[in-house]
Amino acid sequence: MSRDPLVLGEVVGDVLDQFIKSATMRVVYEKELTNGTRLKQSAVVNAPLIEIGGRDVRTLYTLVMVDADAPSPSNPTQREYLHWLVTDIPEGRDARFGNEIVSYEAPRASTGIHRVVFTLFRQEVQQTVYAPGWRPNFNTRDFASYYNLGSPVAAIYFNCIREQGCGGRRF
Repeated sequence: MSRDPLVLGEVVGDVLDQFIKSATMRVVYEKELTNGTRLKQSAVVNAPLIEIGGRDVRTLYTLVMVDADAPSPSNPTQREYLHWLVTDIPEGRDARFGNEIVSYEAPRASTGIHRVVFTLFRQEVQQTVYAPGWRPNFNTRDFASYYNLGSPVAAIYFNCIREQGCGGRRF
């Protein structure tokens, strides 16, 4: 059985296919995230700092942030809900140096515990990416295929919980 936290958290399967990590991505809200970190909604109101490791600023990346459990973990009819989309992020920099295609929208876990997934793709070329006309029912796999991004190079997820209680998702 795999000990990969993305597999154990069912991110691989629900949102992503299995991939080999080949880039370094740091995600920092009030603290640096590790897979499965629990954060209350109040901690994710503002966009996190997203840092991409490396030194070749000519290498560009695309960041996709989705909620895998919208509107609720027991009935994710809006899976995946797009929270943020940034392209053309230079290696060795953070997401603020990229091109924000869809502005950051803070996750809201009205019921249950929601897995919020950050996926990083290495771009082959700088290209025009259009914002989808909607946020619910976004599909990271289809997006990557449409823009020829290939497999992810890094991913991390956190569990977003409402301010009072948790419930709704088994661990």
